Amino acid sequence: MNYRHSFHAGNFADIVKHALLLWLLERRQAQGPVSVIDTHAGAGLYDLTGDGARSKEAEAGIARLMAAGDRPPLIEALAAEVARLNPDGGVTFYPGSPLLIAGRLGEDDRYVGFELHPPVLDLLTGALEAFPQAMAQGGDGFDQARTWAAEATGAFVLIDPPFEQPDDYNRAADTAAAIARADPRATVAIWTPLKDMETFDGFLRRLDQAGIKRMLVAEARLRPLTDPMKMNGCAVVVLNPPPGAEAAADEVCGWVAAVLGGESARSEVWMTG
Repeated sequence: MNYRHSFHAGNFADIVKHALLLWLLERRQAQGPVSVIDTHAGAGLYDLTGDGARSKEAEAGIARLMAAGDRPPLIEALAAEVARLNPDGGVTFYPGSPLLIAGRLGEDDRYVGFELHPPVLDLLTGALEAFPQAMAQGGDGFDQARTWAAEATGAFVLIDPPFEQPDDYNRAADTAAAIARADPRATVAIWTPLKDMETFDGFLRRLDQAGIKRMLVAEARLRPLTDPMKMNGCAVVVLNPPPGAEAAADEVCGWVAAVLGGESARSEVWMTG
């Protein structure tokens, strides 16, 4: 199953990821200058009416969010970013992680987004042109993230691969663990789809076996995890989570499950260690 950003831009999983990302970035910036390292950045900006948006998942995701009332603060923060991109209303454009982050960088903050595919890298470069503290880099983000994190001030690493390759789960876990072990002050957030519990449990076990004992696990499940060919839910796993992360994840995942999910939808948020 393909989770490339353009295929699923604006769906429920993007809402979970991006609402939590904005909150985590704010918390990191409160500690001082931050260097954001995005291993799989994508294009940065998505036209939900164009050919690149191959699914209609945005209609069941961000479109419903923008039409909803009584949005909690962390959901409202994402809605404000989307509204800024669509001044005439509606949700023609949706921001990826690079644009959301770049728009909130302070003078001493930095962002680097890695993209392996040259045509997408060109789009990412264009999306970041207006932000001098942000840059796009070609190459494999798994390979480069450790080096960049080791040299970064206030490292905040986002690992969000497309899960096209069979080793993406292992590489995501290994990269995250290596960065967190090398710098206990670094915050590492990993997004994963939820297809079946065996795959996700194996991912968490790999992190544990790599020596990562304290992490936040935030799940939003829209359907039972019975069909491994469907994205039944998503999870964000945060290594070295800041204080308040559990409550923030409860707010985001709980809202997504309650408002965007069906009768069987639910959220699960917990801390390990």
